[in-house]
Amino acid sequence: MTDLNSADLGGFDDTAVPAVSSRRRAMRRFARNRAALVGLAIFALILLVALLAPLLSPFPGDVADEVHFDRLLQPPSATYLMGTDEAGRDVLTRVMHGAKLSLVMGISVIAIAASVGVPLGLAAGYYGGWTEIVIMRITDVFSSIPALVLALAISVVLGASLLNVVIALSVVWWRVFCRIAHGQTLSIKQENFVTAAQSMGASDAHVMFREILPNMASSLLVAASLDAGIVILTGTAISFLGAGANPPTAEWGLMVATGRHYLPDAWWASLFPGIAIFLTVMSLNMIGDGLRDFFAEE
Repeated sequence: MTDLNSADLGGFDDTAVPAVSSRRRAMRRFARNRAALVGLAIFALILLVALLAPLLSPFPGDVADEVHFDRLLQPPSATYLMGTDEAGRDVLTRVMHGAKLSLVMGISVIAIAASVGVPLGLAAGYYGGWTEIVIMRITDVFSSIPALVLALAISVVLGASLLNVVIALSVVWWRVFCRIAHGQTLSIKQENFVTAAQSMGASDAHVMFREILPNMASSLLVAASLDAGIVILTGTAISFLGAGANPPTAEWGLMVATGRHYLPDAWWASLFPGIAIFLTVMSLNMIGDGLRDFFAEE
């Protein structure tokens, strides 16, 4: 009898089978978390609406500073599914366009904060000594002030605009990723593969970014998904308080702030933007919880 090997089977690599099976098991395990799947479906819908808002919105012109005196504060109807606001603008159109602003704000803040916080946390955990003391004491100072209070103060100083809200939130949120990276680095740098890389003459940058960083990716991903919702909620709160987006920007927090003046009669002007905020934050939290459980099983 002939002995069949991988070459006889047309180059079939049986090492690929366990990897594929592992990925399938991982997907099935994540799929069993119904809350995470519901959150993923809701967030996917919000993302789709944000991307297609210019095409799907029924009254695209209502994003601008237009006033329609013939349809001020119209209740929800077949024509205006979410009613109109104090300027006669379609609330549905503005909620759809507001999704893009909120998602861009959340993603931008998380990306900037991670880009600053992760390298600092890596350096603090890897080098120790005065590097660790200085970085972590600065982190403690930022952590001692409530996020909303600090971000609001920075936004007021910089001036009311969405760009300044992103800057303010980034200044506040880098500490989150710095702490995670610091804690993970302290643990991972004791592993044998890190010691082996160091003994082979690998540079500090190589060890930190090629050996340690990939092994904390799951923790950073969970933190990013959970904190993205909090970032969006904080950003809308800043706009609600008057230090964020300026009228007539279709921003959810600003829409809630403007609509509250017409409660309870024109409840729709603030209710529907509030629901959009709730669904976005909830979906991101559900995804984050699902990822945390998934990686915990790993």
